[in-house]
Amino acid sequence: MATFSLGKHPHVELCDLLKLEGWSESGAQAKIAIGEGEVQVDGVTETRKRCKIVAGQTVTFAGQSVTVTA
Repeated sequence: MATFSLGKHPHVELCDLLKLEGWSESGAQAKIAIGEGEVQVDGVTETRKRCKIVAGQTVTFAGQSVTVTA
C-alpha cells in the first residue's frame, strides 16, 4: 500500500489528494468522482469533496489505496 506524507501540513483536502496521487487528471474530475461516491476514507464512502484527510487515514479509489502519514 502506498503512503502520502503531509510534511508540515496538518491535513490535505480529499480532492487535492486524488489529484496529487495522479488518480485524477484534474481537481474537477476528482470532485466528480467524490460526489458520485467512488471514494472511500477508512472504508466508508466519502462524498465531501473538501473533506480534510489527516495522518492515519486511508483513502481508496478505483482499486488503489494510500495511507496518509505525518
